[in-house]
Amino acid sequence: MSPALADVHPEDTQLEENEERTMIDPTSKEDPKFKELVKVLLDWINDVLVEERIIVKQLEEDLYDGQVLQKLLEKLAGCKLNVAEVTQSEIGQKQKLQTVLEAVHDLLRPRGWALRWSVDSIHGKNLVAILHLLVSLAMHFRAPIRLPEHVTVQVVVVRKREGLLHSSHISEELTTTTEMMMGRFERDAFDTLFDHAPDKLSVVKKSLITFVNKHLNKLNLEVTELETQFADGVYLVLLMGLLEGYFVPLHNFYLTPESFDQKVHNVSFAFELMLDGGLKKPKAHPEDVVNLDLKSTLRVLYNLFTKYKNVE
Repeated sequence: MSPALADVHPEDTQLEENEERTMIDPTSKEDPKFKELVKVLLDWINDVLVEERIIVKQLEEDLYDGQVLQKLLEKLAGCKLNVAEVTQSEIGQKQKLQTVLEAVHDLLRPRGWALRWSVDSIHGKNLVAILHLLVSLAMHFRAPIRLPEHVTVQVVVVRKREGLLHSSHISEELTTTTEMMMGRFERDAFDTLFDHAPDKLSVVKKSLITFVNKHLNKLNLEVTELETQFADGVYLVLLMGLLEGYFVPLHNFYLTPESFDQKVHNVSFAFELMLDGGLKKPKAHPEDVVNLDLKSTLRVLYNLFTKYKNVE
């Protein structure tokens, strides 16, 4: 603990004895990954709330009173919260926040995640707490966004002791890896391949491309990029029909999907066809395939390869 530095704002000197306040170190705010995280979350909130005609420009200024968080949660969870619509008083705002955060906690509790926010920290416009909350919501609702990995910020903690301000720095991890955040902790052969044998990975990709083209060529289709060409689910659906020897009715999926939801529908439908064909439920999530997650796409295709490699 050292006496406070010059970057403490004037209002932070109004602390009571032993009171504590936190803020993000200015240099961390300039970090490109931090800026990207804030932008991705802002864009996501505005996409979700587009029909509500709500535009969020600044996370800490627009979310602290609970109004936007209420609308966001109602939209994501498909529920209606029993709260007053507009509250100007601090007590009213905190009561609304309490109700919204309790609903969030009920959703997240089964996951066993540490909840790193509170009514006071959100209402106090603590950006770190707000980001923790939004990242958890995005993870829980499998938002169609890609959060930047390993975003860490330096936080300045200011405390008043014996009339003097003292500050210390701590590191706060806001995001980890995509796989950890999306809750898949079990490792498999593909994790090992990616981490330790990138040279063997290209051999696996080559084998899978040969396998899928052997069948898709019958429809005059050709795959060159595993990462992107299966992301809309169309080739996956057609491939299942070819492997199982049936024609998939076109009204069951989107042949030219445009939205994220239509692509997820296609991949989910392909997963259903796999289950019907006697395969285990794919370990990957449809959203990950649509989000161009190579490891997820490889897992799905390898699953098909092991069952159908001898099918002509």
